[in-house]
Amino acid sequence: MVDEISKAMHEQLAKDLFNLTWDLLDQDERSQQDADRMVHAAHASRYHWGEAGTSLEHERGEWQISRVYAVLGRSEPALYHAQRCLDICQAAGIADFDLAFAYEALARGHAVAGDRGEAQRYLDLAQGASGGISDEANREYVSWEMASVSEMLAH
Repeated sequence: MVDEISKAMHEQLAKDLFNLTWDLLDQDERSQQDADRMVHAAHASRYHWGEAGTSLEHERGEWQISRVYAVLGRSEPALYHAQRCLDICQAAGIADFDLAFAYEALARGHAVAGDRGEAQRYLDLAQGASGGISDEANREYVSWEMASVSEMLAH
């Protein structure tokens, strides 16, 4: 059955599930059902990118899964998927925006775990990586996300 799913279908499902996950992440309040749906959608998106995507989509899928778990306060899976994101970036030579976000995900995961030292270490790495981002809007977005992790550490 899986062999019958075309690459185009995997890509479409991956995109739709990725966007659904973002919609759920953007909610100010979510039910337990929404939280469960968000976890499953993020994992399903990553599965479909694994079938049809490149290393870039693989690491972005891992980043999104990490963010979902961080938002839900679940540090262990957040850190696992953040590390997978970084590992994929390093193995594939992915830098720029994506490398900075891999470090941001690790910082956020450590902040959720209450490990301020590791969170700050990864924020510093994210800051260093953000210097290599060519697009100004992307640099600003990474800075905004890093500031949200810094806020977590301040509380």
